[in-house]
Amino acid sequence: MTPESKDWLRGHRRVEEALLDDPSRLIAADQSGMLRALASAGAQVRESAALAAEANLASIADEGRPRAVVVAGVGTAARTCDVLETVAGPRCPVPVLAHRSAGIPGWVGAADAVIAVSASGRSPEALAAAEAAARRGSRLVAIGPPDSELQSLAERARAPFVPVPRRAPARASLWALTVPVLLAARTLGLVRIAEADFAETAARLDEDAERCRPAAESFVNPAKALALDLANSIPVVWGSSPLATVAARRVGDMLSANARYPVVAGSLVEAGRGRVGLLDGVYGGLAESARDIFADPGNEPEPTRLRVVLLRDGGLPDEAATGEPSIVEERRADSVVELAARRGVRCGVIQAEGASPLERLASLIAVPDFASVYLALAHGLDPTAVPAVDEMKDFTRR
Repeated sequence: MTPESKDWLRGHRRVEEALLDDPSRLIAADQSGMLRALASAGAQVRESAALAAEANLASIADEGRPRAVVVAGVGTAARTCDVLETVAGPRCPVPVLAHRSAGIPGWVGAADAVIAVSASGRSPEALAAAEAAARRGSRLVAIGPPDSELQSLAERARAPFVPVPRRAPARASLWALTVPVLLAARTLGLVRIAEADFAETAARLDEDAERCRPAAESFVNPAKALALDLANSIPVVWGSSPLATVAARRVGDMLSANARYPVVAGSLVEAGRGRVGLLDGVYGGLAESARDIFADPGNEPEPTRLRVVLLRDGGLPDEAATGEPSIVEERRADSVVELAARRGVRCGVIQAEGASPLERLASLIAVPDFASVYLALAHGLDPTAVPAVDEMKDFTRR
């Protein structure tokens, strides 16, 4: 490696830690206001609950419980289905399916319900799904910005439409889009979720936003501390339970989109069948064994290493009544912590908190959401400007 290439690598790997503890510079660097958008998560829960209450969702329950529910959308809109599945849990009386491509499955008909979700209101996948659902006589609920193509389509189909204010980028609207999906599912008899659950979730999101605010210094700000911990690493984010796995995939989405970090994210159950072998790889234990402890740290850039973030969710008492699943999940999580330690791979744990599945999910998502933005800003990146995404959209329009 030439001296010039070393300098280039150091420059592009550099994280400006001082920026994170300078609130005025930090806010100035966040020109698109992504931190402010994330801080609105609690308000999004309250606002969307109120908007859904005005949308006449009761009309979709006239024919009783559907045979199946399809949630149509891509990106953050598709994540709302993951949240619905985990909140509904294994006792959900009907199948809930995420559909991420245009149209809807061929078997969907009048006995089924379709929830079309789009943060922009013009997603081809959501529009095609809504149109197909209306044509086949399926019950339809549409969720998106007011005065959008999706709203027009819903009005033509005489279907309920929940007008969610437009936010850019779409990933900043997770909670605004999720709450109407949950309320539609509750109307259909799929989930039991009380108004207090939404209120407690909103309060949790407000509390975490306060803890992660730009003015809070790194040693008391969990999001800034996590961002610095992840800097120049390959994050591996595993969830110990189905709920924690949904959170892990959201964390992966945000780190990739905001900070442009490659992330391995998923279920600890799946990891135990193969991906846990990453701990033995060239970015895991092998990197530690190859390190020259006598080398001058100024001569070479620090090697890229894995950084494990383990999201743990012990569940609620009634969910753990049988004992066995939660015990196995806890043992599996403990094992990963131990295996990582033996290989010199750093492993951090975020523990779910809260009285309901929705609040526990929020407790696992909020801090990493902020951390992804702080990490982007520390690298000098605008978390909302992703040229490759824009270019790919241009290519696909040709």
